[in-house]
Amino acid sequence: MPDAPLLEFSGVDTHYGDLHVLKAVDYRIEEGEIVSLLGGNASGKSTTMKTIMGVVVPTAGEVRFAGHSLAGVSVAERVRRGIAPVLEARRLFPRMTVYENLEMGGYTRKRGREFEADLERVFALFPRVRERLKQLAGTLSGGEQQMVAIGRALMARPRLLCMDEPSMGLSPALVEQVFDIIQTINRQGTTIFMVEQNANMALSIADRAYVLQTGQVVLSGAASELRQNPMIREAYLGEMKVE
Repeated sequence: MPDAPLLEFSGVDTHYGDLHVLKAVDYRIEEGEIVSLLGGNASGKSTTMKTIMGVVVPTAGEVRFAGHSLAGVSVAERVRRGIAPVLEARRLFPRMTVYENLEMGGYTRKRGREFEADLERVFALFPRVRERLKQLAGTLSGGEQQMVAIGRALMARPRLLCMDEPSMGLSPALVEQVFDIIQTINRQGTTIFMVEQNANMALSIADRAYVLQTGQVVLSGAASELRQNPMIREAYLGEMKVE
């Protein structure tokens, strides 16, 4: 029997009251992959991430992690099992220091050598974070906040990193830096599932991708192939059809 995927959605529906958001959605994320989720506004991308973390509960279907159902599993327990989010718009604790924010990322873990080793890993990825440890997170620039947000998630030592719009609000130079770091994190052994509006950058580093429209998966496949798809090129890469 083949190994179960690291993350799997099987026929997942979600609702906000009477509003049907995700409609019979299937995803399959294998260990070691970078998978991108593309879609316009109100397509269901952020709801997907909230469903993974347990903030939104499916009304039908099942979400499984490492072969085990996540039904009834708390947010904290999902983090303990190896899922960590990098939230849209960073969502740091602005009145806490950078160090305290990093500590919060590892709140499910015991202190010790592994905790300190993971701090050093964050500092190696983001040298500027080490320089800002005593600074209040709310006083950082947008790029620095994104570094801390990613570092905070890594302090949970996740198997799966769920990233919601990691390039939002960043300059083009910082976007390239963040995507380089995402690839480095992946090469270090962390699987990544990423919602991202910058389709060109997302597809350039992803192994595979899904495209959501109004809560339904309308396309999926290898990222390199989707970059050449005429619908993707027009809708997400800013290329116009030539009549």
